[in-house]
Amino acid sequence: MSYLSVPNATKADRILVVDDAPDNVLLVQTILEEEGYEISTAENGFSALSQIDKSAPDLVLLDVMMPGMDGYEVTKRIRQN
Repeated sequence: MSYLSVPNATKADRILVVDDAPDNVLLVQTILEEEGYEISTAENGFSALSQIDKSAPDLVLLDVMMPGMDGYEVTKRIRQN
C-alpha cells in the first residue's frame, strides 16, 4: 500500500479534479487512478459546475485560484444547490 492509499476505495468512488493548470490535473489524476478511483476533470469553475449538475461526484478537489470563477465561488455555488 502506498502512502497515499485509502483502504476501502472502490471504482464507484468518483472524484472531480478542477484546476486550470494541466500539469496539476495530470499529476493528481494519475495518482488517484492508480489507487482505483474514477476521475473526471475540469479546467475551470464553469465547467466544474456543469459536470456536477449532470452527475455529482463523491468528492471535488478544487483549485482556489482560477481565472473567471475561483474555487471559493465554485464552492459557494455548490452549497447553494
